[in-house]
Amino acid sequence: MTMYVVGHKIPDSDSICGAIALAYLKNQIDEPAIASRLGELSPETAFILDKFGFEAPEFKESYAGENVYIVDHSELTQAPDDIAQATIVGIVDHHKLGDLTTSTPLECWIRPVGCSNTIIKMMYDFHNVEIPKDIAGIMMCAILSDTVIFKSPTCTTADIKCVEALAEIAGIEDYKALGMEMFKVKSAVEGTPVRDLVMRDFKDFNMNGNKVGIGQLEVIDLAVFDDIKAELAADIAAMKNEGERHTMMLLLTDIMKEGSEVLVISEDDTLIERAYGKAPTDGKVWLDGVLSRKKQVVPPLQDAFA
Repeated sequence: MTMYVVGHKIPDSDSICGAIALAYLKNQIDEPAIASRLGELSPETAFILDKFGFEAPEFKESYAGENVYIVDHSELTQAPDDIAQATIVGIVDHHKLGDLTTSTPLECWIRPVGCSNTIIKMMYDFHNVEIPKDIAGIMMCAILSDTVIFKSPTCTTADIKCVEALAEIAGIEDYKALGMEMFKVKSAVEGTPVRDLVMRDFKDFNMNGNKVGIGQLEVIDLAVFDDIKAELAADIAAMKNEGERHTMMLLLTDIMKEGSEVLVISEDDTLIERAYGKAPTDGKVWLDGVLSRKKQVVPPLQDAFA
């Protein structure tokens, strides 16, 4: 039975590129697979796929009765809505273990690295499957995106080595220059509806029974938000009410200054100070050195809910 390889809702580059790369690998080892997606492409992901000549994976929301290989998460809130009616045959991820459960044994590739595509590169090596030039290109870009061109604290030696190897296969001499091109695309926010910006890289989490939404916008200069910051704050407040969330956060991450201004609205006025040691002023707080939602934002927030 053919499996669908799919990432999380509101997919980022790791989720989309990982689905394409893993589906190709599975087909090469006689395990029929189709790459799919749960949402629209971000501008960065569209840039990556266009550069290396790929179409977007199939858009598919319902997976009841299907075999599914999950990429880049293990959270029920980020999975297809009907995942309980599907058979999860595998998970490849680099985040904390979430709350997805299975009724049958499954393949799991979970490593504490900066990107799921780093793990998928390890899977290619394990199965001794040659990586095509175009797939190497999108995998490399996904790793550069997730590791913020190696600046993120989640970046490991494995991520760097995989980028170097994939760049050689893809024929990319200056991969850091390509990474900056990607982040320039991310930084282009003018004319984009505010809700689209908030949802560009957004995930819901279940934290001790509380629904918490965390979005992130990574740019090369926070000045691009000067004229719309009040609108962003108003929209996360609206999303909090619409989704019956306990807390909404939006990280405005400056990859050059290496820190994030966090817009926040919460049922608990002391939550952010307990989590990060700094209290917001007027719904905003600057967290110096914070680039990673996965490693620097979610863990202390979960501890604050415990």
